[in-house]
Amino acid sequence: MRAVDTERGNPESILRDMIKTNAALLVISIATFILMGAGTALYGPALPVFARGFGISIGTAGLLISAHWIGCALGVAAMFFVGPRATPRLVVGAMSLGVGLMALAFSWWMTVLGAVLFGAGYGCATALFNPRMLRAFGLRGPAMLSLLNATFGLGAIGAPLVFVLLGNSPVLSYTVCAVIGVVITICAGPAGRAETAAIHTATAPFRLHLPILIFGAVAISVEACLTGLGPTALINAGLSETAAAQLLSAFFLAFLAARVCLMFAAQLLPAFTFFTLSLIGAFASALIAAMWLPGIGFIGLGFFAGMFFPTEYVTATRKMGDHSYVAPSIIAAGLVGGVSAPLLMSPFLEAMGQRGFFWLIVCVTGLLSLGALVNLRAMNR
Repeated sequence: MRAVDTERGNPESILRDMIKTNAALLVISIATFILMGAGTALYGPALPVFARGFGISIGTAGLLISAHWIGCALGVAAMFFVGPRATPRLVVGAMSLGVGLMALAFSWWMTVLGAVLFGAGYGCATALFNPRMLRAFGLRGPAMLSLLNATFGLGAIGAPLVFVLLGNSPVLSYTVCAVIGVVITICAGPAGRAETAAIHTATAPFRLHLPILIFGAVAISVEACLTGLGPTALINAGLSETAAAQLLSAFFLAFLAARVCLMFAAQLLPAFTFFTLSLIGAFASALIAAMWLPGIGFIGLGFFAGMFFPTEYVTATRKMGDHSYVAPSIIAAGLVGGVSAPLLMSPFLEAMGQRGFFWLIVCVTGLLSLGALVNLRAMNR
């Protein structure tokens, strides 16, 4: 029996060996995603404070979110050209510089520049770490991808709580992020060296699959609006700024719980089936927020939004193949929604009324759910 186990390979032993082999990549990836989650989650509660501090409207302050996603788009575009030559140290360094500029808060446009730089590092990191993690862990790649993206939620949960603890100060909160980013940058060298030997050279043709990219673009637009504009929508619904920040932490706690669940359940159903179920759940949660309890509905939205990216990403990689352009293309499609949706919505947020934001989310997730159900069989083939 022992000989057979040795020959066939014990799954737990194989996973342990993979973790040992890729330890540096795993640790730096997790630390980076925690920083990404923290920096992103701070936008929501920081917007009203920045608006008061710089003497601008909430609509203008919402441009900070679009600046972040524009930076992400620039970072992903850069990955089309540098691809495997990009290093963890470089992308985390860009993120650290960005949050450092936001911490300084010298002027509104300096803060916007910081959001662009943080977003650029964010976009590069997403295109860098996700495919490397998927490759490094083989058949367990989808589960480890869910684990990696779950750690994004750790930073996103903690950041709003730290924000409240630091007296609702975006300056102090982004300073903490900048210090963490510098530490990760200093320690990221081994992760880059470990990956050098495993740099992937794609020989398969690049297969563009527009339907899954469109699904990803719309789903990520919903996620971007929830994380960036959700706290302001909760305030419009009658909640205090402190309550909105705390609910954002609860949102990301549910977000994290969903990705942890995916880590264990990834092999039970096809990825697009999970994606479809998450859209239906988001529709139901948005309906609860719009009609009855905005706080409870917002937390539910966090759980189901947490499933959007990992399930869409795995589906897209299976449909589009293993070319080096695949990961940047998937992420770029999501950025189309991430950039445009907050940019289009933020000027009208105050005019939407108490629950208008959540009614809009009801409409978008409802239509997307219908589309996913119609395409379910084709996407799972």
